[in-house]
Amino acid sequence: MYKILFVCHGNICRSPCAEFVMKELVRQANRQDEFEIASAATSTEELGNPVYPPMRELLNKKGISTAGKYARQMTKADYDYYDSIILMDHYNLRNIMYIIGEDTDHKVRLLLDRDVSDPWYTRDFTKAYNDILEGCTALLEEIL
Repeated sequence: MYKILFVCHGNICRSPCAEFVMKELVRQANRQDEFEIASAATSTEELGNPVYPPMRELLNKKGISTAGKYARQMTKADYDYYDSIILMDHYNLRNIMYIIGEDTDHKVRLLLDRDVSDPWYTRDFTKAYNDILEGCTALLEEIL
């Protein structure tokens, strides 16, 4: 089983979007039994909150449910557990090092070769979704 953790700042927009988009791509490939996919935050600001309503609504329109997802913070134990830790931007690449110390197993990387802009600030949830879909599609092709 290949275990992936997607990480962003608050775990209410980008990383849960990536979690559920990847789960959908894996489902479409009929490979659900081969993956464990989750998401987390580097901060504590949104702990316990559900997926942010505009992102949740966009995903629902695409037929992707985020039911039962609540923000949580990444832990050092997550680093040990997951095979890949996929970040949305350089800012959180720096923040994650406060949690894990250092990436000795080379598990941490960015989803894209550019930052996935944070729709919390840009209000462009469609752009974030499209970037995440692009990155998750490429990631799944790389893994398979």
